[in-house]
Amino acid sequence: MATVTAAAPGASTNHPARRRRRGTGIRGPERTAGWFFVSPAVILLVVFLAVPVLMALWVSFTDWNGIGTPFRLNIPTVGLRNYTDLFTKDALTRRDFMTSIRNIFYYTLLVVPLQTALALSLALLVNGKMLKGKGFFRSAFYFPSVTSSVAITTVFLFVFNGGALNAILAKVGIHGPEWLADSNGVVQNLLGALHIADPNNPPSALANHGFLSLSWWEWLSGPSVAMCAIIALVVWTTAGTFMLIFLAALQDISVDIEEASVLDGASAWQRLRYVLLPMLKPTMFLVVTLGLIGSWQVFDQVYLATQGGPDKTTLSPAYLSYTSGFKDHSWGVGSAMAFVLFAIIIIFTLFQRFIMRDRDEARAKRRERQARRAAAQGGGTS
Repeated sequence: MATVTAAAPGASTNHPARRRRRGTGIRGPERTAGWFFVSPAVILLVVFLAVPVLMALWVSFTDWNGIGTPFRLNIPTVGLRNYTDLFTKDALTRRDFMTSIRNIFYYTLLVVPLQTALALSLALLVNGKMLKGKGFFRSAFYFPSVTSSVAITTVFLFVFNGGALNAILAKVGIHGPEWLADSNGVVQNLLGALHIADPNNPPSALANHGFLSLSWWEWLSGPSVAMCAIIALVVWTTAGTFMLIFLAALQDISVDIEEASVLDGASAWQRLRYVLLPMLKPTMFLVVTLGLIGSWQVFDQVYLATQGGPDKTTLSPAYLSYTSGFKDHSWGVGSAMAFVLFAIIIIFTLFQRFIMRDRDEARAKRRERQARRAAAQGGGTS
């Protein structure tokens, strides 16, 4: 009969698990090869992303005017002044920055729901079994997303500013506004149409009081007519990309699930509400997150169509950061605006993540943490 020999104390160090902990296990060569293959991408990210971000962060603490290098020894540093002036100093810089924040808030409030709803609707349409020529419609809906933003914006300038849309509206008896030249907010125009308040003579309680350099009348004005034109442009351009994301998620859902809901007597709306939307929740979170980030970073449409006008009602934080650096030569202020915008995007993304979280999973994790805490307390008292 074979004899089991006890291992010597020193031999225990050769156990496979201990070798893996030292990084010399069977996965060691694969790990080294993996880092070798991803190293070019990591180096590119560090050189062209991480390093420029750190350089811009340093510039935000200086008063660099764009002449020479911001890394010389005698560069004037201002600490947090560039950041605090955006919120505390009553000057044109703060007013412009708060105007851009107001503009982009209304922009995001309209763009994200509209482009998400349109993208989901298009995905459901091209995923339908009865639709003929699915390939054509998928390509047609996605085409604006891959077309140059310069070309798309030029077309929209012709439609809105060239009179094409107003000519169509005139056929049905509607007098269209000067789309890209009307600075009145849609809320102000609506109140004027209902004879509640005159846009040119607002109530003194709203016009004479305000917050952060803007009156309450300006904060509550809603997006301007010009901003609504840009919103229509962006929604039409980006919906195709998000349509493909929703389409991929819809095609990943088993046909048996939809057929089972049909056999149970669920209507089309009930299938969408209780079957498809819950299963599309991770995809919905991705689409909303990408839309939220893209909305706060909008630049090219504003630059090409209005350059912040009329009356700064289409001014965006990204475009204002660009003009502060490249036109006003206030690179420190422009960099500070960029990092404040970055912080705002992070806050809104985390808030949206909290709102769209899986509550059942959150409750399960909370109960698991409570159980571990109770077990730890019980073990400590025993």
